[in-house]
Amino acid sequence: MKILSLFAASAAAMALASPALAQSGRDTSQDFDGPYVGVSGGYTVQPNDGGETLVFDTNRDGTYGDTVNTAGGADAFSPGFCGGSPTGTANLNCRNDKDGFEYFGKLGYDKRMGNIVLGAVIEGGRSEASDSVSGFSTTPAAYRFARSADYQANARLRAGYTPGGGVLFYATGGGAYAKLDNRFSTTNGANSFADNGRTNGWGYVAGGGAEAMLTKNISLGLEYLYTDIQDDDFVVNVGPGTAPPTNPFLLNGGGTDIKRSDDHFRTHSVRASLNFRF
Repeated sequence: MKILSLFAASAAAMALASPALAQSGRDTSQDFDGPYVGVSGGYTVQPNDGGETLVFDTNRDGTYGDTVNTAGGADAFSPGFCGGSPTGTANLNCRNDKDGFEYFGKLGYDKRMGNIVLGAVIEGGRSEASDSVSGFSTTPAAYRFARSADYQANARLRAGYTPGGGVLFYATGGGAYAKLDNRFSTTNGANSFADNGRTNGWGYVAGGGAEAMLTKNISLGLEYLYTDIQDDDFVVNVGPGTAPPTNPFLLNGGGTDIKRSDDHFRTHSVRASLNFRF
């Protein structure tokens, strides 16, 4: 529903902009040809990831999927997991992930050949969205992983069609990078916990949009982008702390490593842009 709402808002914005497109006395044969700079802003939402869990490597052999067992052989994480942030030590009423606004600057170049436009664009900025998953142990205790992007960048190609100038409709795609801010928190005060903090993520971005010339040099754009960033480097190392040797995290080798089960940070974005063409 959130994605549909964003598309509806984008369509409404394009409708409001359409009166400016009916211009006379401007040479539309020069539209969408050459370099440009721009700024964009919009909203980022995340797909439903309610099935995400935490995964464990209890003997630290690099293979995840082990079960953290109690001294009696029971699953210490039998209370389960939620795709959000905990509100206590029980697996109840988890808070949803945070969607948010995004802000980007960009630099691009287009080459027009008749009604076909080919181009490239690089951009950088950040989104306020964050993605969490939580696990719950029988202690009881809660364990939360959260991630967001401190900043993002991408380099994309785009290919489009303009019916004689004025408006360009295009598809776009390319590589993406994010400096990910991974965070861990827990109500477990017995074990020790260490992690590797911020990590680098690489992936791809794809989407499409429309751009309309408002004047000879200024254009307004509306764009949808899907971004998928690989995020498999963040690990939490659980140690003894003040816990006894019978602690479930310590039974199979003196410690346990924890990761998220989903190693992709995926987002949907709808944004408007204002561009200046040289």
